[in-house]
Amino acid sequence: MVYELLTFISSLVVNAISNFGYPAVFLLMSLESALIPIPSEIIMPFSGFLVFEGRFSFWEAVMWGTFGNLFGSILAYLIGFYGGRPLVEKYGKYVLITRHDLDLADKWFAKYGSISIFFSRVLPVVRTFISLPAGIAKMNFWKFSLYTFLGSLIWSIFLTYAGVLTGEKWKELDVYFKKFDWLIGIAIVLGVGFWAYKKFKSPALKSINS
Repeated sequence: MVYELLTFISSLVVNAISNFGYPAVFLLMSLESALIPIPSEIIMPFSGFLVFEGRFSFWEAVMWGTFGNLFGSILAYLIGFYGGRPLVEKYGKYVLITRHDLDLADKWFAKYGSISIFFSRVLPVVRTFISLPAGIAKMNFWKFSLYTFLGSLIWSIFLTYAGVLTGEKWKELDVYFKKFDWLIGIAIVLGVGFWAYKKFKSPALKSINS
């Protein structure tokens, strides 16, 4: 059932981008960041494949994807800011949002704070829902937008370039990313932990090390 659903979504994504070009990339990436789990692992690698074929420009594809991600994230942020979690819990089931998805995003944001907005852009599930707890927590809007843009830019470059490199085999990337999601997660957690250690290391520890 899950495989059939993913195949159906993949077909919709490919047809939309093939027929409508960059605006479809923007719309689909917006939906992924606005609480609707459409995998960017399909959207951007296929865009990279179109770069490979000469139908897309690499940087145009990247920027349409990045700004789409930013736009959708802002929508989710505003939903959290003004409507809160109860609104999403009430209507989220209609777009396949589960309570578990929301709990995961809440825990990630609560644990790592505003910097999680940047790092979460490469994490499955979390990247789709992380903007909601940021809005609920009333995180500074401009800081939220900056972190979202930078994280989305890196993710879009990576996925698009992967699509260019693999060419006609771009579909195999989705399986690869799913297989190594846990490795990506561990790397991000370690990176955040190191950043937090360097930033918040107490004066006492600094004096011991000096």
